[in-house]
Amino acid sequence: MSSPLTDWPALVAHYNRINRYGQANGMTLTVPEPGLAEYRMVIQEAHLSSPGTAHGGVLAGLMDAVLGAAALTLAFTGGDLVSTVEFKINFLRPVHLGDELRAVAKVEHTGKSIIVASGTIYRQADDADDPAVAQGLGTFNRYPVAKKQL
Repeated sequence: MSSPLTDWPALVAHYNRINRYGQANGMTLTVPEPGLAEYRMVIQEAHLSSPGTAHGGVLAGLMDAVLGAAALTLAFTGGDLVSTVEFKINFLRPVHLGDELRAVAKVEHTGKSIIVASGTIYRQADDADDPAVAQGLGTFNRYPVAKKQL
């Protein structure tokens, strides 16, 4: 039987069960392979900052989550966790009530203590070819699970 640190599909399933932020925002994580992550969510009324338009913080939270998930999938295979050091986001298009979003991220660099990931958030729509609504880049601190404070 695989250990939790090498069985990344089991870790993703566990993370989906314990991730209160993702649950509260209707986010669903999938990981095609270590170093790649995808979140999906639908914009609800609670995400709006003005009538019909999502708050930028919702997209920033989604971007941080997908970038961090991509970094985490590589870090935990070595017995490590990650925390966000910094990230930037470019908002490209507005997001509206009912929009279905797909956020994807991939690790660009992994080192002993730093992981860098890039990501894009797309709007899923029947009449469009996945137009990007935001792009981001994040840097994550890699640290041993044993240092996690509860």
